[in-house]
Amino acid sequence: MTIDNDDDLQGLKKSGRLVADILQCMVRAAEPGMTTRELDSIGAAMMDRAGARSAPALTYDFPGATCISRNEVCAHGIPGDDVIQAGDLINIDVSLELDGYFADTGASFSVPPVTPAIAALCKAGRMALEQSVRQVKTGARFNVIGRTVESVAAKRGFTVIDNLASHGVGRALHEEPREIPTWYDKHDRRRITEGLVFTIEPFLSTGATQVDELDDGWSLFTPKGTLAVQYEHTLVATRRGPIVVTQLPDAA
Repeated sequence: MTIDNDDDLQGLKKSGRLVADILQCMVRAAEPGMTTRELDSIGAAMMDRAGARSAPALTYDFPGATCISRNEVCAHGIPGDDVIQAGDLINIDVSLELDGYFADTGASFSVPPVTPAIAALCKAGRMALEQSVRQVKTGARFNVIGRTVESVAAKRGFTVIDNLASHGVGRALHEEPREIPTWYDKHDRRRITEGLVFTIEPFLSTGATQVDELDDGWSLFTPKGTLAVQYEHTLVATRRGPIVVTQLPDAA
């Protein structure tokens, strides 16, 4: 999607505020003893009240309103009977359609007690997102995003998952450009165009560089002994820099 009028921008901002609010509420509600299905029901109820629809359910018939992943499962986790435990690393990814506009966000966090190693990973993941977002402006190359993410990860002793990418969004959950690497690709010569709507969602890990899929056909996991975090914004590129329409939770 390319934003070329204020109505579209305001519609996208409205969707962005809603996904951010839902993510914030779900992060705050997560506690030991709760199932991931119970946590997902909070997001589903908020979408219903706002007249919004879950984007993964709408687009891919995903069996949940949101994606909730625990520990080695770092993305596309199916809400179910899994019980959240103290010390778990959780990722919640919220995307929805509201009045024809799609927005997408996500964050990782640890259920207390938080270990220093997990705290460092989460801090680096959030920093990778924030610093890569600052590189966005009309005319810049897409690959400065991945170069920035890789730089942040390497300086802090982490790796980047290189088979999960960012993507265009706005009128659908996944649009062109279909793959925006959050690792450095020197061969990617594409440039960011004015008004383009897309996500940035780096995955940083304690050693993994790729994820695999579980037999459920959805959940993506890192190799044994490694963990990964994801943080995601939806934004609009302009000549003056990015307009970020989502917001990360305070606790993430």
